[in-house]
Amino acid sequence: MKFGRLMTAMVTPMNADGAIDWNSVGSMMDHLIATGTETIVLAGTTGESSTLTEAEKLELFRFAVKHTQNRVQLIAGTGSNNTAASVRFTQVAADTGVDGIMAVTPYYNKPSQEGLYQHFRAIAEITALPLMIYNVPPRTGVNMSAVTMARIAALEQVVAVKEASGDLVQTTELASMLPEEVALYSGVDELLLPYLAVGADGVVSVVSHLVGKEMKEMMDTYFAGDVKRARQLHQELLPLVQATFMTSSPAPLKYALSLKGVCAPHLRLPIVELTEDEAFEMKRAMKSLQLL
Repeated sequence: MKFGRLMTAMVTPMNADGAIDWNSVGSMMDHLIATGTETIVLAGTTGESSTLTEAEKLELFRFAVKHTQNRVQLIAGTGSNNTAASVRFTQVAADTGVDGIMAVTPYYNKPSQEGLYQHFRAIAEITALPLMIYNVPPRTGVNMSAVTMARIAALEQVVAVKEASGDLVQTTELASMLPEEVALYSGVDELLLPYLAVGADGVVSVVSHLVGKEMKEMMDTYFAGDVKRARQLHQELLPLVQATFMTSSPAPLKYALSLKGVCAPHLRLPIVELTEDEAFEMKRAMKSLQLL
């Protein structure tokens, strides 16, 4: 697998005025590297990509390349619901020095399965970088079928699929169809262990900001044959995962990271910070794992 077992979809730290907090961006990357992340995904959903400008994303990619100094692999999120814009931005992003590209299924316009294939083919054909495709129907309003994802995975530049439908039947079908050289990643933290059981190779995680070492251990023990230990870790981490997604992400995660002193809880509208009750729930989940 080119990108390892543990990828983290990194938050984009911000100041109170909404500007990117570059000092915290660097600290965040150092924190993720120190806690087991093998590949950082930049400007994904968790990074609030929908409210970052293209200029900010490019600056983020360049900053990451310079700051990490090859200590970790970097994937740039370049996809949108506009194929021509995605193609153009992918070309520009490739010049920043990142190691790979992630493209999400087009949102809002709800293309057909053939439209989805043509969208990803257009991106794959113009980049020399490894490409990870990302299926997340709860966010985009459209689901790629297992057949469509396998068809896209046959394209030369596609090396990974991030599957976040939460549908274990579809994921099982997909795992049986993918070329051997294309890795399958869970995009759903709370279903990581079930995804591994039906054929996933790793995870693109959010909660790994807080428990990266534990997520890595869960996967390592599973693949080593110690399913009992992997199951124990899965059960222990589940309340934290559920708290991390109790409201619009990444609000709970940024709050949790602020309690750890890693970054501030600030977000860009329309995402807002946690209510008092939500903050209490997040603290309780963290205390249960002795994270506070």
